[in-house]
Amino acid sequence: MVVSTEASAESGQRPKKAPKVRAILAGGLVLGVGAAITLAAWNSSEFAQGTFTAGSFNLQGSVNGTTFTDNPVGSPATLAFTTNPTNLSPGDVVSAPFAVRLDAASSYDATVTISTQGSTGSVAGLTYELTQSDDFGCAETVTATLVAAGQTLGTAPASVTFPLTQGAGTDPGAPVNLCFRVTAGAVVQAQTGSTTWEFAAQSQ
Repeated sequence: MVVSTEASAESGQRPKKAPKVRAILAGGLVLGVGAAITLAAWNSSEFAQGTFTAGSFNLQGSVNGTTFTDNPVGSPATLAFTTNPTNLSPGDVVSAPFAVRLDAASSYDATVTISTQGSTGSVAGLTYELTQSDDFGCAETVTATLVAAGQTLGTAPASVTFPLTQGAGTDPGAPVNLCFRVTAGAVVQAQTGSTTWEFAAQSQ
């Protein structure tokens, strides 16, 4: 009986140990799977770009009101005086029209400042005035006086300005029509000289 009891006891313990081992192994497998899981990171980006282009700006002049060209300091436009300015005597008055505008590519309005670039030879005894009109030509009605009569030739008052507007689309800006009137005073026989005016446009 003792032998049979021990034998039954041994046979009863062996089946109980095997499930415990399987349970431990199962637990180990579960822990192993859990350690292999990682979380994914989500990313999103936005980009912005700016493009910058400078505008265009150019002043042109015309001595006939029709053809406008660039006239740099080294090659100024020659004013077409209505009376021969090379045969002056005291009391003579000669006049010449001039017009300026912004070209078709200009994308800004402008303020134009008038000054004298310089004189050569002798301009003693000569004075001038500068006026503005709606249409081209010195015979047109004066709408504004930019330089009053009696200004010594070769000089200009400070801060003589006028506005210019840019054109629309592919059109140039509207021209500003001017007229120079030069009066001979106590000029000396055979004296000769020339004066160059500058029209300096600044974009607005």
